Amino acid sequence: MTLFSTVGLFIALSLFIALVLAVITIMPWLRASRTQHRPVDNQLLDINVAVFRERLAELKTDKDSGVIDDSHYQNQKLELERQLLDAQRDVTPMVTPGIKSRLIIMVWVPVLAAMAYLMVGDRTPVFELWAAEDKVGQVADDLLTGKIDQPPAWAIEDGQQLISAMQTNVYRHADDPNRWMRLSELFLSLEATDSALEALSRAYRLSPDNEEIATTYAQISFFANKGQLDANSRRVLQDVLAKNPEHEGAQMLMAMGEARSSNFDQAQGWIKRLRDSIAAKPGDHTQALASLDELSANVTAQQQQASEGVEVTVKINASLLPLVKADDVLFVAIRDVNGGPPFAAKRLPISVIKQGEAVVSLSDLDAMMPSRTLQSARADKVQLAVVARISHSGTASAESGDLSGNPVVISADQDQANVEINQQIP
Repeated sequence: MTLFSTVGLFIALSLFIALVLAVITIMPWLRASRTQHRPVDNQLLDINVAVFRERLAELKTDKDSGVIDDSHYQNQKLELERQLLDAQRDVTPMVTPGIKSRLIIMVWVPVLAAMAYLMVGDRTPVFELWAAEDKVGQVADDLLTGKIDQPPAWAIEDGQQLISAMQTNVYRHADDPNRWMRLSELFLSLEATDSALEALSRAYRLSPDNEEIATTYAQISFFANKGQLDANSRRVLQDVLAKNPEHEGAQMLMAMGEARSSNFDQAQGWIKRLRDSIAAKPGDHTQALASLDELSANVTAQQQQASEGVEVTVKINASLLPLVKADDVLFVAIRDVNGGPPFAAKRLPISVIKQGEAVVSLSDLDAMMPSRTLQSARADKVQLAVVARISHSGTASAESGDLSGNPVVISADQDQANVEINQQIP
């Protein structure tokens, strides 16, 4: 299909609709021209004349018999004559325009419609989309249906055209989960993670029983969330494991997610479960088992580091709870009382707060820089303070409207702290 065929079809249909509207506009004139040549039906007029003569004869009889006087007779006669004249009047017919006027209407309706279409807004994106579909529409469909793995060289001369054609194709087949899945792969290749996650979420909603889609969705969500298992990705993985308890990819994601969430015992449980599953398979799995042993050792080291950290209990004053929004972010950090970058910090979704309270563990695992750790601060006898803040925008720096609490100073060997968020930043 060429560009001319798409634009031509659009213009042809537009002209047809405009001509139909023009014909509808002049249709009353066409009817008027036909009715002008029809003979006038005088039957009603003849009846009116006959009635007039009968009434006039009755009035004459009443006058001669003395029922009415001459004055009343003249008034009644005048009224009957007036009614007869009104009945004889012809309505002036509509003046029918000539053929020239009709042609002007039929030409100007499409012209004005086209001018309005072009002048109301910039139609360039529409024509560019048509050009993209005409050029690479079939290539986009072949990519999304798995008929080809790579587009031909000529199809990627203008990458934006191929992207537009693929997006249009997917929305045209919005009930096909595989197309959404392949569209997410395109977004991932372009490092558009948010768009990839949206496409994967649609694919998962359309086909929640597809293990490949589910695990890919959970995996991309896991890495996009900086190694955290949020409630949604955790639920997806749990559904996969409920249907297939031996799914290795889901088990590995659960192990890494639990370790990142400081649930070290649960992480070790998933690693052991995965190791037993791999060891039971025939063949040589030495490398895979060694990798799992290394992961287990890392989790043990992380658990040791976490045990040397500080457990912070964050509470929100009851008067501020109505100000907390569902998309807010909780920041908890340990820093020098004199300022500077924090030695440990966490950025958490507001959902971690349950009934106005959350328990957050901060350690060297949460260091912002490898050389600036909580242990190094303690070794240098730095005076430390714990701070907590709820951000509406999600940015690390405090902004007006954020909720915060007073810094809580802790000693070098203190492993617990309580912070109350009790004020709003003006």
